[in-house]
Amino acid sequence: MKRQDDFAERRKDIMGLTDDELYKRFWDLTEKVVEPLLELGKKNTSPSIERSVLLRMGIPSTDTKPIVEGCIDRGLLGKGAGHVVYKLAKSKDISMKEAGELLANGSCWDEAAGLFDSNAASKGGDDNG
Repeated sequence: MKRQDDFAERRKDIMGLTDDELYKRFWDLTEKVVEPLLELGKKNTSPSIERSVLLRMGIPSTDTKPIVEGCIDRGLLGKGAGHVVYKLAKSKDISMKEAGELLANGSCWDEAAGLFDSNAASKGGDDNG
């Protein structure tokens, strides 16, 4: 059985778009697809899941509990403990293991939390929330 080619019909609503408009449409649609997944993750994570993620990132097991507790204390668990470590490492240009050690020892929490502020993107942080 030959598949009916319907490409010409399906592309009608995007045919007149410029490259910039197509680019914007792509990212708008991508955001619509990803948003429910992010919400699911934010609402269904747990300390044990976050410790597991940190272990898989190479964070020593002795550091995972204080990092997760620090995230809970600051309302960051829904962002993902691994994400907190990653963004701090990126911000300070250090390894994730080093960032994890800093957080586990109680350092840099204000800086890490600040990376998730709504205007962090304008301060040089990434915009992945």
